[in-house]
Amino acid sequence: MHAIEVEQTQAGPQLVWREVDEPVLQSGEALVSIHATTLNRADLSQAAGNYPPPPGAPEILGLDMAGEITAVGAQVLGWRVGDRVCALLAGGGYAERVAVDQRLLIPIPSGWGFEEAACLPEVYLTAYVNIFMEAGFQPGETILIHGGASGVGTAAIQLVKAAGGRVITTAGRPDKVETCRALGADLAINYRVEEFVACTRAFTQGAGVDVILDMVGADYLERNISLLKVKGRLVFIATLGGALAELNIGQLMGKRARLIGSVLRARPVEEKAEIIHRFRKQFWAQIKEGAIRPVIDRVLPVAEAHAAHEAMRAYENIGKIVLRVR
Repeated sequence: MHAIEVEQTQAGPQLVWREVDEPVLQSGEALVSIHATTLNRADLSQAAGNYPPPPGAPEILGLDMAGEITAVGAQVLGWRVGDRVCALLAGGGYAERVAVDQRLLIPIPSGWGFEEAACLPEVYLTAYVNIFMEAGFQPGETILIHGGASGVGTAAIQLVKAAGGRVITTAGRPDKVETCRALGADLAINYRVEEFVACTRAFTQGAGVDVILDMVGADYLERNISLLKVKGRLVFIATLGGALAELNIGQLMGKRARLIGSVLRARPVEEKAEIIHRFRKQFWAQIKEGAIRPVIDRVLPVAEAHAAHEAMRAYENIGKIVLRVR
């Protein structure tokens, strides 16, 4: 089969579509012919050599995909050749085929194409586990979502609104702000021209927020904590603005607040399966009804993965960048 491999050069990592070894199907796994995969910022980190895959995961980039089952291993129950599926991966999405543990397979919703379905697993499950499982978000609460126009951000806005919450979000361009509003954000702040702390305080009449979903890290730490209500929860899912910062522990204690660090990729399959089960139990009806749908920025052939990475690196995208494999 063919897959994207990373070549390290003086000009930086180059993504090359070439022939590689076929995946080996194990008991409990299904072999899926991939039709589409998507970019996640973790792919950029891995390509740069800064985020190796977990032990046992494929070296090939790609944390999600959608396609058709072409073979099933022993002990696979409930899945058949020809089933249209999408899945959360620890790696292997930028390829023609991938072997997937049956517990991580998700049926493609009726009426969804492969490109749309590929956008479902990684960002919606990331938003779900961090907001609803880690932070324990409840209906009626208020959340501040940084990077609201990103893949995770657009997913998070939809899930929180479907769950009866109030959303404040930040974004860095007027069109990104408008997308956040169109998805249901109650307040969308252009952080390049407005101060998000002042805007959030004014909108909440000084009360602050219950939960913050943060992908910036160090640069926002002090400001984020200042906005938390008593018993507020701040969840870190990336460190795009740095990983090291000073912390006012007294401020944290006074608010009885919680700081939560979280990753999805390295979790055991059993945990990921439980996340999928709970996500589907809470939101599958809205997905089937069309109330929750991914935002797709662009679709490119997988051979143009390098150009796709450059677009994401420049923060061009609103929602997901999709790679069409076949």
